[in-house]
Amino acid sequence: MKKTGYIDDGNITLLAKGVELKGEIKVDGTVRIDGRLEGDVHTKGEVIVGEDGVVKGAIHADSLISSGRIKATVTATGKIQLLKTAILIGEVHCPTMLMEEGAKFQGVSDMGVTAWPEEAPRLPNNVRDMNMHRGKAVALIGKAPDL
Repeated sequence: MKKTGYIDDGNITLLAKGVELKGEIKVDGTVRIDGRLEGDVHTKGEVIVGEDGVVKGAIHADSLISSGRIKATVTATGKIQLLKTAILIGEVHCPTMLMEEGAKFQGVSDMGVTAWPEEAPRLPNNVRDMNMHRGKAVALIGKAPDL
């Protein structure tokens, strides 16, 4: 996997390529998945899914960077980043989602919007709406328009 801005915090849990795990992972640091996980991941840190990584279940983390395959409900307090080989099917709950060209996402996303404003935002006091100062349209009655 290419450089992703990953910072080594010294607390890494690795599910290596060729390893299959059914169950739940609960840690405080970074989780890197290059194998297959059928279950849930809970971490206060980052989840990294490599190109050979497969996750089926749920992911709860600060952030997710994926170039692998995920079929899950993903909840991130930070951002979700899908690299060009990533496939994500499921629900996404996060404030920020980034996708490289080629990444695929099918599902539902919730990025925290709670309501649609009923009216357009008001302009600050020092900015005026120029539409109020335009001339009114005038209709001519009984005279043919000059062409």
